[in-house]
Amino acid sequence: MFELFHVQNRITWQREKGRGALANWKNGMEDIWFGTKSKEYTFHVKDVMSRRKVIAPYKVNGQPKDWEETENGNYRNTYPSNFWDDISIPYWSMPENTQHPTQKPEKLIAKLILASSNENDIVFDPFLGSGTTSVVAKKLNRRYIGIEQNPRYCGWAEYRLEVAQKDKEIQGYVNGVFWERNTLALQKKEKNKGATQSV
Repeated sequence: MFELFHVQNRITWQREKGRGALANWKNGMEDIWFGTKSKEYTFHVKDVMSRRKVIAPYKVNGQPKDWEETENGNYRNTYPSNFWDDISIPYWSMPENTQHPTQKPEKLIAKLILASSNENDIVFDPFLGSGTTSVVAKKLNRRYIGIEQNPRYCGWAEYRLEVAQKDKEIQGYVNGVFWERNTLALQKKEKNKGATQSV
């Protein structure tokens, strides 16, 4: 990585779930290295803002400063850091889940794709697995190329790409913002509110 790319940052993803270990700490983190081919690169920070609950609301002249009051609570859209603790691995109850042993969440890949590419760009994944990168690229209006040797994984990827033709939803990403974990009910309200406003 350091020989072939300009390393810009290291993202630590707290994936929460992991195999238990009797003689050590459970490994619940993964590193994602952010490298570029040159010092000039695409980075759309406004496309990957995180929506966080405001714990201590600050006001200026009686008005919220950098946050908004909603009927569901007080929220702020914040710039993302290189520590991601708002993304769970796909659980059995999530529509995106497959039996792939190391499947990455669509929300995780969506952050990477939105930050580092434009619509109609090509997204390449040389280890496609069950197809998450291509599926998310399709949902976000990017073109995609993926390589996978396992026929079963290829089948899952093809099926998921077919579903993505009609269902563009990415769990945890609603109305252009990434939401904290365990806010699914609020996300649904926000999605319905957005749909009503656009009618």
